[in-house]
Amino acid sequence: MTAKKALLLIPVENQVRELDPKLLLACIAAQRGFSSVIGSRREMEFSIDAFPRSIYLSKSMTIRSLLFFRVAEKFGHQIVTWDEEALVHLPAETYFSRRLDPAAIRFVSHLFAWGQDNAELWRLYPHLPDNIPIHITGNPRSDMLRPQLQAFYEEEVQQFKRKYGDFILINTNFNHVNAYGPDMNLFKPTKKAGEIPKFGRAARGMSREYAEGLRDHKQAVFDHFKQLIPDLEKAFPDYNLVVRPHPTENHEVYQQIADRCERVYVTNEGNVVPWLMAAKALIHNGCTTGVEAYVMGIPAVSYRATVNENYDYGFYILPNKISHQCFNFEQLTDLLHQILKGKIGAADGDERQALIQHYLASQQGPLACERMVDVLETIADNVASSPKPSMKNRLERWVVTQGLHLAKRIKASLPGSHNRPEFQRHRYPGISRDALHDKLLQFQRLLGNKRKLKIEQISNVMFQISP
Repeated sequence: MTAKKALLLIPVENQVRELDPKLLLACIAAQRGFSSVIGSRREMEFSIDAFPRSIYLSKSMTIRSLLFFRVAEKFGHQIVTWDEEALVHLPAETYFSRRLDPAAIRFVSHLFAWGQDNAELWRLYPHLPDNIPIHITGNPRSDMLRPQLQAFYEEEVQQFKRKYGDFILINTNFNHVNAYGPDMNLFKPTKKAGEIPKFGRAARGMSREYAEGLRDHKQAVFDHFKQLIPDLEKAFPDYNLVVRPHPTENHEVYQQIADRCERVYVTNEGNVVPWLMAAKALIHNGCTTGVEAYVMGIPAVSYRATVNENYDYGFYILPNKISHQCFNFEQLTDLLHQILKGKIGAADGDERQALIQHYLASQQGPLACERMVDVLETIADNVASSPKPSMKNRLERWVVTQGLHLAKRIKASLPGSHNRPEFQRHRYPGISRDALHDKLLQFQRLLGNKRKLKIEQISNVMFQISP
């Protein structure tokens, strides 16, 4: 008899960005005999005591991960990690202080890298454990850009085209200065004139000098984009504009602009891939969506009416360099006219191709998810066959469980907490079992998988997928 494989725990933080690719990972894992629990990261972490020994697929290893990692280890879980923010990343020293914690990373058994650049970045980290393997697998999100999986979104693409007609997509990433809550910006609002602002959540791990410079640059770019939207509507009367804010941005300012316009729409519905497939062109500034557009061969323009090379090429080098670039409104309109007439396509060239290959693995051959499951198979048996906890360990786990439930209640009530119910609904609005089942069946059809899978709803935001 084949030994039962360890359960996979696959947390999702930003539903519109992460759910589909992580569901693909769960689908491929199920074909190899794994069962997975997928759903809200917050609820999964607060319920970690409810699961048998499992492999937890973390999306970060920051100081905020440390307490949970300690708890997860108490319950016998093994932690493997990638970093959702390591494709378009900060300069090394700032990235290290912001995204890596020397204590948290010691709880991680394996690392999954987006590409060679990500692996090289981690190897520079002075606190990287000597024995931790780095697997250059790519990422589930990059799998969704592959030609064989783009059909997953075809129905949504047609819906968007029927609803919005011919449209230009504007993707924003101003969550540093226009966050869902003001405490989540780089700096908190001041109460008195002349008062020195305190760091907000977005500045965690940054020096004040770097954070102030980034704030000033992002605010200037944000101001240009606010003016860009109505100006583009006037310049292209035959096209609609769809503004898609970053998942943790406040939509209000964009909705106010749309209310003054006739052909501007603001939405964060669904994954960005079908929006790219349906759009005539993408406009962004330093946004990961520019990378996704390049991989899919969709014309993307980085609008850089404000330039600061320290940030544009120190932080946002990848999306800016692999896009067409325009530095004023006249350049932008001229380029867009040529794109819309079919005279210019997606940005290309050997330099751009070399850059994307350095940053993003698994663009050909086995999917990133398949390569990840290869690694998971090598460690799963050890997790599933671990000895049962002792009486002392069970008592410790009971105490930890009570602390988890108390912490959940306290954090949800704190001002500015990420655990506020309204912010959690913003990031993870939820999905029905039937909708999840339909997505899973579509993945199986595209992959040619015939093994029957079972979906069980274990809470209003978590599901188990099993062979």
